[in-house]
Amino acid sequence: MVRQLRLSLERPAAYNRDDFQAGAANAQALAALATWPNWHGGCLVLVGPEGVGKTHLGRVWATETGAAMLERLTPDLAAAAGRPALIEDVDRGAPAEALFHLINMAAREGASLLLTARTPPAAWPAEVPDLRSRLNALPVAEIQEPDDEILEAVLRKFFRQRSIRPTKDVYPYLLRRMERSIPYAREMVMRLDEAADAAGRPVSRALARSVLEGDNQNLDLFP
Repeated sequence: MVRQLRLSLERPAAYNRDDFQAGAANAQALAALATWPNWHGGCLVLVGPEGVGKTHLGRVWATETGAAMLERLTPDLAAAAGRPALIEDVDRGAPAEALFHLINMAAREGASLLLTARTPPAAWPAEVPDLRSRLNALPVAEIQEPDDEILEAVLRKFFRQRSIRPTKDVYPYLLRRMERSIPYAREMVMRLDEAADAAGRPVSRALARSVLEGDNQNLDLFP
């Protein structure tokens, strides 16, 4: 019953500006997005590892600009004509000819193109003639792995979404020891939630230690 109640109180994922955790790690990307629509050639590429907020920022930008969100493998060029457009995870593969045309279209009046990827454009394949020079010229804004400020903020958010109030010492303990990524922070909160329910005890530093060590069979050893 407790588990069902906690799950029912979880908030759905939201891509709005207020829910984005700003900090030094993503300051460059935020500053670059703020210069729209004056991007060089109408384009910008957000580059960073998984889970640093590329999708979140891309969706916020798309909502605020009325951008077309194009499918990566089958982008609709007509939908991007004369308006902003977003394509995510371009480095995972996108039609080279379509990408070439989209980059050219972005320089026209009323159009622009935001791309997200884990690797910079210089590392993407370019089978179409002249695409390589286009990719190399794209302006890039990098998002770094989250720092302590951002990680603590997202941990607090994920705990709130599950209606959990951990003890204060949980945050510094996790920040010194956990993998530095937002997906891992989400997974850690989920695991702590499940471990707390299974043991019938609050989320504490001792519980965090047990989960981090993968010692869920010995929860009662820690006061």
